[in-house]
Amino acid sequence: MLSDYIVIIFFILLGIAFISAAFTVSWLLRPRVPSKAKNAPYECGEIVSGTSRVQFNIRFYLVALIFVIFDVEILFTVPWAVVFREIGMTAYWEMLLFIAVLGVGLGYAWKKGALEWR
Repeated sequence: MLSDYIVIIFFILLGIAFISAAFTVSWLLRPRVPSKAKNAPYECGEIVSGTSRVQFNIRFYLVALIFVIFDVEILFTVPWAVVFREIGMTAYWEMLLFIAVLGVGLGYAWKKGALEWR
């Protein structure tokens, strides 16, 4: 049992060593001649103008939250569906309640107009 943990700790340390080595090598090999052009932000060939603080529509945030909610739903539903036959009817009703709560949330968001772009 202890040997299993030793293998896991070994691979964690190996990963840390690999990442540390990659950062060290890139730090040693990088060019060290800063200039105004190199320190300027680059935006796909566009010349940067104005401030970086830009107001954006709150609907982007709402759509992202709705995406996360339904992403979590899939995260819980897929493993449940894989073992559905072994877990019984109680789990079926619990998942039905879970999906119903998410459906109520979707209906609320739809009614409030969070899904419409005006």
